[in-house]
Amino acid sequence: MNVSPVTRPVTPLGDTEAIPPVRKSVHVPWSMERSFRRFTAEIGDWWPLETHSVGEGKSDTVTLETRVEGRIFETLRDGIEADWGRITAWEPPRRVAFTWHPGRTEETRQEVEVTFRSEGEGTRVELIHTGWERVPEKPREMRDGYDSGWDVVLARFVEA
Repeated sequence: MNVSPVTRPVTPLGDTEAIPPVRKSVHVPWSMERSFRRFTAEIGDWWPLETHSVGEGKSDTVTLETRVEGRIFETLRDGIEADWGRITAWEPPRRVAFTWHPGRTEETRQEVEVTFRSEGEGTRVELIHTGWERVPEKPREMRDGYDSGWDVVLARFVEA
């Protein structure tokens, strides 16, 4: 599996340079409809909870509520739910966007947008993760962690 970075120019914010978004792109052999459904409604079937979760091995599942304002949340084995974000755009089968703050308060949220487009006999899935400036401590380090973290997550998605 090869996750390709998507490169675009970064624009400055005032006197300081913006923290660049994390951009990832993968190709899957499924239709747009199937890819979108797999990424959203079936996220609990493929998300790598054992390594990428709030519960760190104590997680049971992750759920993405398939509508604008729907929640993305993790359910721990003891029934506790940990919010990860909220759906901000729901445009099946082309686009889903959501806020992102797993294990943190909503004030530190970033934005994630995932788009789906036909490519050859499959679908190109592109993910853009922005909003690092809201992270109060070490935003660049967090961004770098997510840069490699999304590789793991998307690899699991592709393998699913």
